[in-house]
Parts: sequence; C-alpha cells; structure tokens
Amino acid sequence: MKEFIKIASGQGFWGDLPNAPLHQVKKGKIDYLVMDYLAEVTMSIMQKQKMRNANLGYARDFVEVIESIIHHIKDDKVKVISNAGGVNPVACKDALVEVAKNAGVKGLKIAVVDGDDILDHLDDLIQNGHELNNMESGEPIATVHDRLLSANIYFGCRPVVEALEKGADIIITGRVTDTGLTLAPMVFEFGWDIEDFDLMASGTIAGHIIECGGQVSGGNFTDWETVNNIEEIGFPIIEAYPDGTFYVTKHEKTGGLISEMTVKEQLLYEIGNPKEYITPDCIADFTTIQLAQEGKDRVKIWGIKGEADTSTYKISASYIDGYKLNSTLVYCWPDALKKAKTAANILLKRAKFSGIAFKNTNVEFVGVNACNEDKDLLKEDLKELNEVQMRISVQGASKDELDRFGKEIAPLILTGPSGVTGFAGGRPRATEVVAYWPALLDKSAARPRVSIYQI
Repeated sequence: MKEFIKIASGQGFWGDLPNAPLHQVKKGKIDYLVMDYLAEVTMSIMQKQKMRNANLGYARDFVEVIESIIHHIKDDKVKVISNAGGVNPVACKDALVEVAKNAGVKGLKIAVVDGDDILDHLDDLIQNGHELNNMESGEPIATVHDRLLSANIYFGCRPVVEALEKGADIIITGRVTDTGLTLAPMVFEFGWDIEDFDLMASGTIAGHIIECGGQVSGGNFTDWETVNNIEEIGFPIIEAYPDGTFYVTKHEKTGGLISEMTVKEQLLYEIGNPKEYITPDCIADFTTIQLAQEGKDRVKIWGIKGEADTSTYKISASYIDGYKLNSTLVYCWPDALKKAKTAANILLKRAKFSGIAFKNTNVEFVGVNACNEDKDLLKEDLKELNEVQMRISVQGASKDELDRFGKEIAPLILTGPSGVTGFAGGRPRATEVVAYWPALLDKSAARPRVSIYQI
C-alpha cells in the first residue's frame, strides 16, 4: 500500500481551462488526474448531438486533452478518470484509440463504464413498476415520456474501482458522480472496505472539494482580491492517506489560493442538508468535518463521519418543456430607465394585440436590477443613468408564436421610445426549454458495465 496518493483535478466542467490538465501532469508528480465534464443539462446536449450523429455524444474537448498528455500517461504512469463519455463513452474510447495510434503510444488499457443511460429502456422499467416519479412534483415519468431527451443513472465509485482493478490507465464513464471519480482511487489504492462509511464519506468529501476545479483554488472566491496571480491559477490536488485524512493543495509556483476559507466555500457548494449529503456510495455528514491550515496552500481535513448508502440510485432526466425567446435593447440617457420600461410594456401589449400567448414573461433592466432584485429601484426614474439594457425573456408552448414575437423587437427601434443605442444578434429565434426531471430507481434494477480495451 502506498503511503499516500495524489489525485489532481483537471476540469471542473465541460469548457473549463483547456491547459489545466496539461499543467497538472507537467508541474509536479501526481498519481491520478480526474476530470468532471457533466452537468444535468450537459446530458441533454450530448443526447441531441448523438441523435444527429451516432459517433458523437461525448465531450470532444476531452480527446484534445488526452492528445496533449498521452505521453505523460504512458511515461509517468498517471491514470486518468473522467465522465467525459457522456451518453456515448464507446465513441469517446474509439476517438482515444485514434489519438494513441497517431501518437505512437502502445500498451495502455482504456476502460469504458456505461449502463447509466436508460433512455431506451424506460418502457421496460415502467412496465416493471418503476414509475420514476418526479422527486419534486410526484408525477410519474410517463407524463413526459414522449418529450424526454435524456435519462441517466448516477453511478458511484464501484464500477470505476472495478476498472482500476482490471488495470485501466484511462477510464471513460457516462454519468458517474463527480465525487465518485475521486473516491475510486482511494478505495482501490488503500483497499478500503466499501462498507466502512466513514472512509467512504472522507473520499466523497475530497471529491466534492475538487469537483469544481479552480473554484477551491481561489476562483469565484468571495475575497477574490486576496488571491494572487489568478491568471495562472493552479488547479487543486488531493493528497490522500489510508486512514481517511487528506490535504487540499496545489502545485508549487502556481497562482491562486488554497486556504481554510476557499475550502469552506467549496464545501458549502450544492450540498443541501449538510448532515445528509447523499451519494450512491454513502451519506456524508459535513458537520463532522475538521480542517486546519497546515502551511501555504495546504489545508488538512480529517474526522469525517458517514452512514450507509441508500437502496436507490438518483436518475437525472431531461425533457422538452416548451420554448423560450430572449432579446435585448439598450437605451441611453436621458431617462434611460423610463425608456426601457416603456419599451418592455409596448412589446408585451403588441404581443397581446397579435394574440400571442406566453406561459411566462420576465423583464430585467441591466444596470439597475439584473443583479439587484430590489423592486423599489424600478419605481424611480433614475434620470442620471447613462444607459440601461432592457432584456426581455418569454416562454410558451408554441415555437411559431414566439418566433412571431421575435419579429416585434427590431421594429421597436423606430416605433418606440428614442435613444436605442444597442441591438445585437439579429432577429431572435425561439429555442427549446430543457427541463430537469429528478427521480429515484431501485439499485436492483440497474447494473453498470465495465469493458476493457487494449491499445
């Protein structure tokens, strides 16, 4: 057993800093590079791509990343774990095989973890009594079945551990939890019992801390002015030990900041009930976390407690819920706010005259209340404002009606208040609204698959 392992974050989301993974493998010794690419809406985007082209449906940026680091994977024995496979991890694997071939790299094993995509199996699941009721409304998924874009199970660390046990150097998964990507190397390297829920909770929280990449290294930090050299921000690294203790750190001579406060802010990110952070691997108790600064850019974390995992997996599904349209106009001084408010009222009245029906409307005045929801500000004329952007958003069931409304925006320049100084993007078009459908599925009804491919 190793004394400790270093698990580095390389991406916090699809579209994160492209050079971060390369910096992580070049600027210091690491054992694992984990990269998270998936958000709930990302799965629906990837499913649309796959519907248009059967060879797509994964994070193509990931292929470029592997191309830049493949010699480090081979020579420095860095293992890569990522959920970049999206809804088509096999196609992602095929792309990586080509990368390795072109780079002249042989002897690597690529693992594909899938089985999470249940979109094509929903009829069978429903017939077997799995209604996949919406966790918020209680409605069965059958009510939106014909509008579904994606439906994926959140798997945990176990299939990733299996892939590591089979000798995988690069592991591509579908919808595996962000935390499971980091927990898996600890379970594998230290031989943790998956029913030791304190250890599982420790690894889960380690994964939570680095899942957003540079956010725990001083990015998006409340006290951002205390962060030095943020333009060369160093992504975080977990230095993990067999007893569940770990350190949050980063490579030396990189920018950013890792402190008690940056770690605490990340700990509070998207956790819900801090005593019951539910994952497929365990339930972690964030109230038991102990942490302390142990040097420059180095925070120690220990004492974490956990409880047994639940009998269900969470399902992340998405469906089309009508259409939306957005547009903006910028009005200048004098009376910029008054002009912008009048313009919005004109647009909504003209829509009514034309028989256009909306499910929802929203008007914001950027420069006044887009970041400040104090409605009292809108009661004033605020004559001294140099400019105000009127941003209008509408939602409805009919794409044609929303496109018809889009034709009203540009004419307002010459048929409304004076002083329009900005109209960008051309005539707006209606786009689909993708809504989220969270549900639960008995674990007995799902089984991840692990496949190994030799390069």
